[in-house]
Amino acid sequence: MEDNSFAPTTNKSQRRNYRWLLLSLYAMLVISCQTIATILGRLYYEKHGKSKWIGTLVQVGGFPILLPYYCISSSTPKDNHNINVLHSEPSTIMLAIIYVTLGIVESLACYLDSMGLAYLPLSTFAIVTSSRLVFNAFFSFFLHSMKFTPYILNSLVLLTISTTLTAFQPESAPFSTGNPRRHYVVGVIATIAGSVAYGFYLSLIQLAFVKVLKRNTMRVLIDVTIYGSFMSTCITLVGLFGSGEWTKLHEDMEGYEMGKASYLLTLAFTAISWQLFHVGCLGLIFEVSSLFSNAISVLNVPVVPILAVLIFHDKMHGIKAVTLALAIWGIISYFYHTFVHHHDRNSNTISRNSADHLLKSSPLQENNS
Repeated sequence: MEDNSFAPTTNKSQRRNYRWLLLSLYAMLVISCQTIATILGRLYYEKHGKSKWIGTLVQVGGFPILLPYYCISSSTPKDNHNINVLHSEPSTIMLAIIYVTLGIVESLACYLDSMGLAYLPLSTFAIVTSSRLVFNAFFSFFLHSMKFTPYILNSLVLLTISTTLTAFQPESAPFSTGNPRRHYVVGVIATIAGSVAYGFYLSLIQLAFVKVLKRNTMRVLIDVTIYGSFMSTCITLVGLFGSGEWTKLHEDMEGYEMGKASYLLTLAFTAISWQLFHVGCLGLIFEVSSLFSNAISVLNVPVVPILAVLIFHDKMHGIKAVTLALAIWGIISYFYHTFVHHHDRNSNTISRNSADHLLKSSPLQENNS
């Protein structure tokens, strides 16, 4: 009889390679687009942009660039994998609850981040946002029963120390208006609060994928991205008009140091970059977990402060350099945990496959067959 034992192995290898390619694409979107969007977001405030709600809107309002996906997907044949038909569609009410909840939490996190970008030097903002990994791990422990290994605990302790030192360091960066120290304190508090909200937001998305949506398709990923961003945009627009900031948008544009055209281009490219970041971020949650997605997103922590020094002439004094080193050490510790976990899992898989192969090829198995 012909031996077809290599066919399943080949298919499994192809699926594994495709998954790694997809993860690489998502990670590239997260790291590159978040770095670009953060720099452009700080540039808006650096050049005398003042609206916190506009800074929030560009983080959530770029979803129309994804709408062409529906035209493309509707023209391709439907892919009905047997894994997808096992699950019934969630109710409209349940989906509405999910998207409204995600919209509220995301808009809150983005507004707090816009305050941080407005009041903090970019290098300081980037270091403080590394605390997202800590809060995401906290929520993952309760919502997803995540186990804390020594490497994860080491990572969380280092990131906590880094954020604490950053919060209490003296900051002499100049600000255009107001009390620099007051702005610094408000910016740190807002950024930490935004990190809490963002960690909760990512954990909620993973919970929705696992407990409600239960389908591993690109359509689900795009739906969550677009509908969640749409709800966040609506909430942000309510804040923009309710606060009265919309009456000052003309002054905001007129007072922008680089001119009206640069004002519009800065906001447009910021919105596009943030939306592509969201696709990559949700894709990593979809394929792995919210904690892994967050860990990839903080990989720009070593890059952004360096770019901040080069572009915005941020000061990198001794304490800030130490906090940056601690943050990088914490991130490395988490990824070392990921490497060890992946290596152990592969070793166990290989051992089981070898045992099965020996059993199938043993004389006893042949006689029984």
